[in-house]
Amino acid sequence: MSRGSPGGGPPSRLSGQEGAPPAVFFTVLLVLLLLALGSGPAFGVQRFPPPDFSTHALPETLVSNPQPRSSGWLDVAGLALGLAVASWLSLKQRSRRGMVMLSLVSLAYFGFWRRGCVCAIGSIQNVALGIAEASYAVPLAVLALFTLPLVVALVWGRSFCAGVCPHGALQDLVLVKPHKVPVWLDEILRVLPWIHLALAVLLAATGALFLICKFDPFVGIFRMAGPRLMLVSGVALLVLSMFVGRPYCRYLCPYGALLGLASRCAKWRPTVTPDTCTQCRLCENSCPFGALNPPMPAKQGWERIASGRQRIVLLALMVPLAALLFGWLGGKVGLASLPLHPDGKLATLVLLQERGAWSGPPPDELTAFRQHGADRQAVFAKAAALEARFVTLGRWLGAVFGLVLALKLARIFFPDGSPDYATDSGRCVSCARCFATCPYELIRRGVPVALPQEGDLRGQS
Repeated sequence: MSRGSPGGGPPSRLSGQEGAPPAVFFTVLLVLLLLALGSGPAFGVQRFPPPDFSTHALPETLVSNPQPRSSGWLDVAGLALGLAVASWLSLKQRSRRGMVMLSLVSLAYFGFWRRGCVCAIGSIQNVALGIAEASYAVPLAVLALFTLPLVVALVWGRSFCAGVCPHGALQDLVLVKPHKVPVWLDEILRVLPWIHLALAVLLAATGALFLICKFDPFVGIFRMAGPRLMLVSGVALLVLSMFVGRPYCRYLCPYGALLGLASRCAKWRPTVTPDTCTQCRLCENSCPFGALNPPMPAKQGWERIASGRQRIVLLALMVPLAALLFGWLGGKVGLASLPLHPDGKLATLVLLQERGAWSGPPPDELTAFRQHGADRQAVFAKAAALEARFVTLGRWLGAVFGLVLALKLARIFFPDGSPDYATDSGRCVSCARCFATCPYELIRRGVPVALPQEGDLRGQS
């Protein structure tokens, strides 16, 4: 996403940006995930009776590898081209019209032609299961779909969201009368994508469920068919998108959470003005996504030192407490999620029936289990091992979520100062809307306009 600077005038700000969070945070996330996936059942709390045998060979669960279509690499090439074009339009051309055209093409191809199934968002689940299960090989095309937008976000920001993702394009194109979400509500709702991400990784890595795909609100629209709940939720979100900028992208999308984190490390990011900001406030209400920050002078001297110390103390207290609290909650969520796995569901049904807690006709799984004389102890053994895995992974994911939440709160309490109006690199989707409001941008395009003076408040209303 980018900018250009007009000839002459103040030095351009396009060559660099303020410091971003170190890449160490990404390493921490990866290490925690790998530890969770590779941990043994040390923390598992077994609800099922352990088997009383030692030589029985349990049957292995075979997970079929997803076979990409013959056009898989064509889709990857299209994604790479779309990312390059989106970055060029946002960072160099700064063209909203070009971004709209790219959105229409992406929506037509990735959305309606590919029916929403060439999906970087859903690839999170394939990657999680591939890390957890040695027998599950993630196709290279699927891995490329997952990786490319994140790599681009690390360098140029959220180009994928700008005009390549069909989910974002669909919401962006129907936005007709945007209303701002209150800041307090916006901050609360932006936690939901991380919860969605944690649950999706938990259920995918344990082989229980592909949560993102099952409840994707727009796939039903792309296919013009699907379960009623999927269609209704998709239409409802689409109607909401007419008045709230990209509600799914901002408050539900798990891949958007990863892209937002990656884009904070990007060296080249969108800026409202191509060179200098006179704080005329003409751009103040141009962003419908809450990604434009007003000027906030940086603290100086002792005030800056005191603020830094307060931030350190706050992080030192919040991070371990949040990690422990949400790690504990994550274990409980993992335990409660066990019946979502077929093996966990069967063991739960058998246990309920044996304890006389089941009333009414038995479900099909239980009937088939009884009729075929399956090994009860083998069922409980598989469920016990699976339970430990759910609990352990849930705890690690909960701890990571607590870490993210603590850093988010620290950022809210101690925001980074900026002398000019600036885009929030983690939230900016590079839609190019704000560019057209800046007088310096109009001059760069050759549009005659009178330059506002420093502190001009003409855009206040």
